[in-house]
Amino acid sequence: MRTLFNDGWSYRTKATAFQELGGANGAQWKDVALPHDAIIGTPRSPDAPRGETTGYFSGGSFEYRRTLRVADTDRGKLVALEFDGVYRNANVYVNGVLAGQDGFGYSRFAVRVDPFLNFGADNEIRVDCRAHGDSRWYTGAGIYRDVHLIVKNLVHVGIDGLSVRTIEADSGMAVLEVATTVESMAVTTSTVRVTAVIVGPDGLECARGSAPVTVLPQGNEVVRQRLVVIHPQLWSVEHPALYTARLEVDADGIVDEESTNFGIRTLQLDPVRGLRVNGEPVKLRGACIHHDNGPLGSAAVRQAEYRKVRLLKEAGFNAIRSAHNPASPALLDACDRLGMLVMDETFDMWTSAKSDFDYSFEFSAWWESDVAAMVAKDINHPSVILYSIGNEIPETGNKFGGIWSRRLAEKIRSLDSTRYVTNGVNGFVSVLDIVLMGKRAQSAANAEAAGGGGVNQMMGDVGDMMNQIQASPMVTSRTEESFAALDVAGMNYGIARYEMDKEQFPSRIILGTESWPRDIAALWRLVSDNSHILGDFTWTGFDYLGEAGIGVLRYAEGDQGAAASFASGYPGLTAWSGDLDITGHRRPASYYREIVFGLRDKPYIAVQRPGHYGKPIAVATPWSWSDSISSWTWEGFEGKPIKVEVYADADEVELTLNGVCVGQARVGENMAFRADFDTVYQPGELTAVAMREGRETGRFTLISAGDDLQLNLSVESSDSSSDDIAFVNVQFEDAQGILRPGADRLVTISIDGPAVLLGFGSGNPTTPESFTDAQHTTFDGRALAIVCRTGAGRVTLTATADGVAPATILLESDEQSKNDNRKEN
Repeated sequence: MRTLFNDGWSYRTKATAFQELGGANGAQWKDVALPHDAIIGTPRSPDAPRGETTGYFSGGSFEYRRTLRVADTDRGKLVALEFDGVYRNANVYVNGVLAGQDGFGYSRFAVRVDPFLNFGADNEIRVDCRAHGDSRWYTGAGIYRDVHLIVKNLVHVGIDGLSVRTIEADSGMAVLEVATTVESMAVTTSTVRVTAVIVGPDGLECARGSAPVTVLPQGNEVVRQRLVVIHPQLWSVEHPALYTARLEVDADGIVDEESTNFGIRTLQLDPVRGLRVNGEPVKLRGACIHHDNGPLGSAAVRQAEYRKVRLLKEAGFNAIRSAHNPASPALLDACDRLGMLVMDETFDMWTSAKSDFDYSFEFSAWWESDVAAMVAKDINHPSVILYSIGNEIPETGNKFGGIWSRRLAEKIRSLDSTRYVTNGVNGFVSVLDIVLMGKRAQSAANAEAAGGGGVNQMMGDVGDMMNQIQASPMVTSRTEESFAALDVAGMNYGIARYEMDKEQFPSRIILGTESWPRDIAALWRLVSDNSHILGDFTWTGFDYLGEAGIGVLRYAEGDQGAAASFASGYPGLTAWSGDLDITGHRRPASYYREIVFGLRDKPYIAVQRPGHYGKPIAVATPWSWSDSISSWTWEGFEGKPIKVEVYADADEVELTLNGVCVGQARVGENMAFRADFDTVYQPGELTAVAMREGRETGRFTLISAGDDLQLNLSVESSDSSSDDIAFVNVQFEDAQGILRPGADRLVTISIDGPAVLLGFGSGNPTTPESFTDAQHTTFDGRALAIVCRTGAGRVTLTATADGVAPATILLESDEQSKNDNRKEN
């Protein structure tokens, strides 16, 4: 039996018994449902250590507790708690006794608790964790992923003891291997029968097998059964068909049952035909993503993970890279259901530290168990096609890093030979020792101007020199062994190597594991023209908390200018480098990318904010985009100059305002797939007409909003498996529903009924406001409220703001809607 164990928890800032004995007052316990981020609701401070990395949140130590009552009839059974993720350095106690621990923070781990339980009575489960100076981005803290309670009989299927592998498959037939690990806690030898049933996407049984297995006392055995499925539905990005494998363990009655979803699909890889899924070539339109969910912090709420994947796929991506840690099971479930390919990543560091207290101190002791945990988590997810063994690891530039590369890659292959191994290698970082020697040789003034922001700032400062370093013979020789250990040579910002490596290393298969947003046109041309280049992963698909300001443009103001700094300073909150902001709203770069990918025929208009017209840009990192939004509503700028960008796959674009031609511009003069216009703002209708060889290929129109102002609420529709969570869009619009981006103001949310506000925020990358308050200021006219139902009944959400009438919306569950329909009928 495996049941969700997310309810009934409470948490507080940790206070040890010795601290309380010494006079310290322990914080009050607060009730909470998991998944939960203990840091997202804490105060932010400009004095937070290395605050730009975390969004100016400080770390802390936290403890969670819950009561567990296990029936006396379960005495002698296996009882375990399975944690999908606890950040970080988790200690799990049962009745005050340490039962298990995990050092990483991103691994799924199980803790056997039955030796410490008082059966038939209440037991206290306590989990301690901490986060402090251990990451280059916002991690959150706490039990931020799901927890399950597992209870099993003496003879049972082991935890993670069911895997399904596709041996071969085509449209006519698939051969599957169902592997079952049977474990015994009995004191005598046991013989049981393991029956495996395959159920198709239509819910009907399509294959069955059965085999006896004898297990010695305290032993385990593996049962492998080959089953045939006729006319299978193959899992792919376009058709993500899911099957279910169900197991029964019979010993004069059913003693255990297990099940898992899986997909039937094949993978092939070579430098001539590239990556093939089910025999069909696939180019990876990839997005790097961090693990946070914006206003929810790091909490891996299942519906939020599903929404993230859905929005990314709607934006044109077909693959994600879980940067730079293993993805949550909830995220992988969403990728399976929606058809999103996954590169699941292990570590951001090996033995060389990147932060003061990071995982490098635990790596040598924990790496094997953490790699095994990732593979066990991923094994039945058809969406996972690549394992990445690291990100920008300095050791990849020396022979000892080559040893570690092979150790990690071979460990993965020993556990799963059906997927491919890569590594996000940055040649610049691989020779960082040489780069730093040169940097130290600079004058103190230059060193001070270029330093202080870590690797990311140095990368931004060197600009074009990055390509020179990446393509240098030094990088070629020093990374060769690390690349040789991989199936796919993952390259971060390594576009300079793509074509040259085809000549130097003809068997090398390349994947752009991280790239600058502005390079997508050049990158995608290389991907499309070269079979040995599998695709590209941009940094990033979704904006994220921490690394504050790496994509924020900063302007010189008057004679004062602006400091050329990597960080945007307090109250910088997000990186502002995502195609989508942290609320899930698509930014202009997303539509540009969609056009480059060949997925959008219509042009797209982005308008640079007129308040910055003519101002010189003081800071623009390679991760930044133009300071533009898709709006033709700019109150107070009538008659003033304004810049218009039109993205199009065309030869030229004609721009008209209120039916009058503003001008024509060639596409690609300043930037590929873009035409630029300077005009004067006047309200009305702005239309871009894209043309190829004199013929119209598509048009796009922006209409100015009226003077009237309304506060509107709308609930996103979702086909996720649960409707407990509602995502409510809060927008200032005119009577016609046209957004008013200049009408930003404070909005207050109130809820009536059995529900709580989980998070409320905007996409603003620089704000001191909290996501856990019921008040938040909109950004470009938008905000997002996330509401969780806590029981049955009607729930209404009301939003109020100065100068507009309140807005109210009814949040109905699917079951409530069905009941209302029954009453009407």
